[in-house]
Formats: sequence, structure tokens, C-alpha cells
Amino acid sequence: MDASLWWYVVLVLLVGLERVAELVVSLRNAKWSFAKGGVETGKGHYPFMVLLHTGLLAGCLVEAIVADRPFIPALGWTMLAVVLLAQGLRWWCITVLGPQWNTRVIVVPELALVASGPYRWFRHPNYVAVVAEGVALPLVHDAWITAVVFALLNVPLLAVRIRAEEAALATAAPT
Repeated sequence: MDASLWWYVVLVLLVGLERVAELVVSLRNAKWSFAKGGVETGKGHYPFMVLLHTGLLAGCLVEAIVADRPFIPALGWTMLAVVLLAQGLRWWCITVLGPQWNTRVIVVPELALVASGPYRWFRHPNYVAVVAEGVALPLVHDAWITAVVFALLNVPLLAVRIRAEEAALATAAPT
């Protein structure tokens, strides 16, 4: 394996560790939400979401290694910047939502919707980060098949997820 591929493996593993950190925050926030009377909806799509996001990380590594994908500097460095910006947006969302943020759809009915931070401009800014990262992370090392497959599978998942969130958020207190 050449040096660029080793660094790519490290990058993908770091993104995987970031996902573990998200799950830790999510579990803590779920406990908080349920203690405040939170209601979970949209459970049916959650296992597919976990599988798709895990598959993204695995696909990045498998395609880059098995298909011997090259590191194309102009593409790779640009996509790395997109990945880093997506991480920044994701954690901005997590920070702004505080204990209301979760990987699951859990809404505490009497809490007002958050309308600050990136939520001033986008209804679902975290999904902007998800889409950007899902395409950019594979392309850091030219794993274009993984990028295309993730994007195609993520579109219907996000449609279901956003519908579930919108229905759940309709029960929240007005802002």
C-alpha cells in the first residue's frame, strides 16, 4: 500500500471513530429526551440507516484497496476539504440542538423547535452534511462506485427520514 492509501485508511477510521462519538452523544441525549417525555417515531428506517452509513465506511476502504484506486490530488484534496466542512457542519448542528440532537427521531413535545445556528437557513442542515460527506469521503481516494451507490441509496432513505422527522416535529411546541 502506498502512503496516500495508508493516510486514507486512517481518515476513514477517524470518521468511524467520529461516528462512535456521535452514538455516545445520541445515547446520552435519548435518555435525556425520554426522561422529559420524548416520543420516538420512524424506527423502521433506522437499521437501514445504520447499515448504509456503516457500508459507506466499509465501501470506501474495500474499493480503494481492492480496486487499487489512485489518489488524484486535485480531486482528493478538494474532497478532503468537503469532508472536513461536513464534519464542522454536523458538529455545529449537534452543538446547537444540544440534548435535542439524536441519530434517532425523538421529539420532546413541549420543547420549541430550534431556529438558531444553521437552522436559521436550513430545516435539516445535518442532512446537507450527510450528503456532502457521503459523496466526498469516497472520492478522497477516487472510490467513485462507493460514492454513487451511497448517493443512490441515501436519496430514498432521506426521503423517508425527513418525512418521519417532519411528522414528529409537527408535535413540537411552536418556536
